[in-house]
Amino acid sequence: MVSLPPLTRRLSLLDRWLYGELLGPLMFAVGIFSLLLVTGDVLFDLVRKVVERGLPVRPALHVLVLQVPGLMVYALPMAMLLGTLLTYSRLSSCNELIALRSVGVPTKRYVLPAMVLGLLFSVASFMVSDLVVPSSNHNSFVVLETALGRSIPKSSGEHIIYPHHARISNADGSSYRSLAQLFYAREAVDGHMKDIMVLDMSRPGTLQVVQAREAYFDQDQGSLVFLDGTTTALAEDGSSQSRMSFEEQLYPIGDTPLRLAEIPTDPANMTVAQTRMSQVLLAQTGNLREARKLSVRLQEKFSVPLSCLVFALVGSSIGARSVGNARSRSKGFGISLIIIFGYYLLSFIFSSFGVQGILSPHLSAWTPVFIGLTAGLILLCRSSR
Repeated sequence: MVSLPPLTRRLSLLDRWLYGELLGPLMFAVGIFSLLLVTGDVLFDLVRKVVERGLPVRPALHVLVLQVPGLMVYALPMAMLLGTLLTYSRLSSCNELIALRSVGVPTKRYVLPAMVLGLLFSVASFMVSDLVVPSSNHNSFVVLETALGRSIPKSSGEHIIYPHHARISNADGSSYRSLAQLFYAREAVDGHMKDIMVLDMSRPGTLQVVQAREAYFDQDQGSLVFLDGTTTALAEDGSSQSRMSFEEQLYPIGDTPLRLAEIPTDPANMTVAQTRMSQVLLAQTGNLREARKLSVRLQEKFSVPLSCLVFALVGSSIGARSVGNARSRSKGFGISLIIIFGYYLLSFIFSSFGVQGILSPHLSAWTPVFIGLTAGLILLCRSSR
């Protein structure tokens, strides 16, 4: 006699049947939406680069594979909606759900397997977006740029601006917190910054202008080292008081400018830890708008994967309520597209409110989830009647 695995033995016959009914449509929906996203977002762009810019086919295929994890984060919620909608609509059209109700099985009981799969898809989506997507997107960029004959610096950034706030002491012994230095570098490549200018306002009544050709961070000294530059002291009326040239000079401003240069421009390429660190760093430099934007994106790294659970509830509730006929099943894909469009439009609107400061980052990221779950519960209650 063949023994079943322990987990399978613990599942009831109803659960095993429902999971079996759900898995086929879910895998079909994952394939459909993955193909649509890959074709529309990546494939056409790669084909154009192969034809117009001479990108070799093998690196193009490598880039295509590396882009798939990022697209899967959006494909999984869509697949959950379509899969549950198709499954429960088919069960309703075959009167399977009516049979379950007739023997006393409540609607919430046979919707429960869809919710469990939605939660599992949410966890999988979060793990992929945090552990796989940042590295795969970076490797995709490296493979593409290398294949096109471009050099890849270890870290780079352009037009780095760092306002450093500190306590400034007056001649009478009092002090106040204000802008002490305004740092600018034209670019940073592989830990070295080029064309630096610093406006130093830490001494009341005097403005010091420091210019340097290059700078790097000295770990032992804990300061930036400026190379080949000048230091000019200006009085309040703008007249020059002194000017001094140097070949090498320590400037105690820390490594924050270099860390700013290493912040990825796209939060989708950051892990949760990197997003949180970048948000704190930008808040410390006084760039409150970008810090608020990253706060919203940080919350969305948790709320977006949870849309799998939202779509599982909505799809199963609509499917269980559908009138049993073949025509209703044929509308499943269209209904899914309408719900997906509406949900992501709502998410975009609330995300914009968060970035603009109209709503807090938590409210802007989680309100669409709460609205979706509330709508799903209402539909579930109506389908139980």
